[in-house]
Amino acid sequence: MGVPTVTAARILKGQLSGQYGEEVQLEMDKFPYVSLSKTYNTNAQVPDSAGTATAYLCGVKANEGTVGVSAAAVRGQCNTTRGNEVTSILKWAKESGEKIHKHTTFRDLYTLNRRFNSDLILSAAFSPQFTRSDFCLLDLDGQVIMGGGRKYMLPKNTSDVEYPGEKKHSGTRKDGRNLIQEWTDRMRDKKGYYVWNKKDLLSINPSSADYLLGLFEPGDLQYDLERDSSTDPSLTEMVEVAIKILRKNPEGFYLLVEGFLIQIISSLTFPSSYVLTHISFLSFPSSHFLPHMSLLTFSSSHVLPHIFFLTFSSTHFLTYISFPHPQPQYKCNFPKISRSSVSYLFFSVEQNDYQAQSAVPLRMETHGGEDVAVFSKGPMAHLLHGVQEQNYIPHAMAYAACIGQNRAHCRTRSSATPLAITTPSLFLLITAAWLLC
Repeated sequence: MGVPTVTAARILKGQLSGQYGEEVQLEMDKFPYVSLSKTYNTNAQVPDSAGTATAYLCGVKANEGTVGVSAAAVRGQCNTTRGNEVTSILKWAKESGEKIHKHTTFRDLYTLNRRFNSDLILSAAFSPQFTRSDFCLLDLDGQVIMGGGRKYMLPKNTSDVEYPGEKKHSGTRKDGRNLIQEWTDRMRDKKGYYVWNKKDLLSINPSSADYLLGLFEPGDLQYDLERDSSTDPSLTEMVEVAIKILRKNPEGFYLLVEGFLIQIISSLTFPSSYVLTHISFLSFPSSHFLPHMSLLTFSSSHVLPHIFFLTFSSTHFLTYISFPHPQPQYKCNFPKISRSSVSYLFFSVEQNDYQAQSAVPLRMETHGGEDVAVFSKGPMAHLLHGVQEQNYIPHAMAYAACIGQNRAHCRTRSSATPLAITTPSLFLLITAAWLLC
């Protein structure tokens, strides 16, 4: 989600409300501080989202495709993992006594390699000489966790509660573990709740809940345009419940909200769904962010649409988006490559499933290598300024909240209890991140 995408989302938001579009504001446009983040991986100018997630959560640059390890670890080579693990700001916050929350529209899994979603995939990818602990870690250790991924938590062939007759949604784990049941058993006496639908989520009384696990789909959550609003909670509804639970802690909290589906729709180049997905993610009321330090940034950009002006006649014209690459609109019969006529654009461009034309025939659209914006507000938000390395982000947030190692500037209630100069509650909103550290 580079700067051009932010502009496109702003324009469409305005047009949907009957205005020209350019003159309106997204919620993040109201944040007083803006900086740029350099997103490259240590071994790639154009980053992948696993390495960038490691940067903005763990504070170190990493190799493409690796999660939660330094650049000394090599993707797919599990014997390079041990000794190169890095900790994330979620762990720093937890160790400092703050409650943590993770919400993502992706699956709630933590692995060394971004493609390893369960032990089923791992067993096919590695020889028996490696133990599971070498390359796969599951992180269900936050106070509040919401997202998708039920099937990766259940034993192989276990029917899904929402789609009992669909084999593709059944459990995938070959080790026979039911991680949902394990979590429920651990939280039985700790005011913990597991939910899988909107009704159960919204029925929770935040004053009586200290832990929450919500898994609302077997895999990824649905796009907002396709979401069944009667059964699936929106991103905003999930955030509201999370805040009500976490704000009870006088020590503050760390809240991570990720809009992963923005990346998927970007890769598939559906312009209408692409921009509307951004709008749905960026429409939290400003009241959600106060009085906390709030930061909104992006894992990386995608190579964003060009805007073209087509004239069909003296009275019919069309402005439309075209991606630099890929697209299925190409008809490839090597060595001949042809493209569909643009005449259909005038009749189909406003459809949600319309796929844009593109300049280069590739399988999917790709990331971009340019800097992305960082929007911040609240106490010590001025720390996010200028042009910074992406791995600077968690260190700035930790400094503001007096968590992690650098606490020399903090006032204290006692010699053992650090007290931040500012309120310690933190928001980090991320789009297009593939995995969490």
